[in-house]
Amino acid sequence: MKLGYVILYVRDVESTIGFYETAFGMECRFRHSAEGNDYAEMETGQTVLAFASETLADSHEFDYAKVRPDRSPPAIEIALVTNDVEAAYERAIQGGAVAVRPPADKPWGQTISYVKDANGFLIEICSPVGG
Repeated sequence: MKLGYVILYVRDVESTIGFYETAFGMECRFRHSAEGNDYAEMETGQTVLAFASETLADSHEFDYAKVRPDRSPPAIEIALVTNDVEAAYERAIQGGAVAVRPPADKPWGQTISYVKDANGFLIEICSPVGG
């Protein structure tokens, strides 16, 4: 088994795509719009970061906690790896991300920072481990 997708349930897939393009410089690689912009995938490398609308998630008929920007983030993070954490953090803030923790060097040789995306999900912006 391997990790193939991380899918975030969001209120508005289109605005989330725009946020990730602006704040993190990602590109949308796939968009399913036949059902009203209910699903999209970003170009993120081997593991897919995708967004599904809450309407689509509701159709699966199970209960889940809806994430909102004015609430504490859920107990999960998306880690985005870059060689220039400071620049990526500043771009994210300029693109509408909410600052959580500014970049800091860690004893294990990694620089890390945290922001919340436009939906309220926690995003770690970090350097490669040992890099």
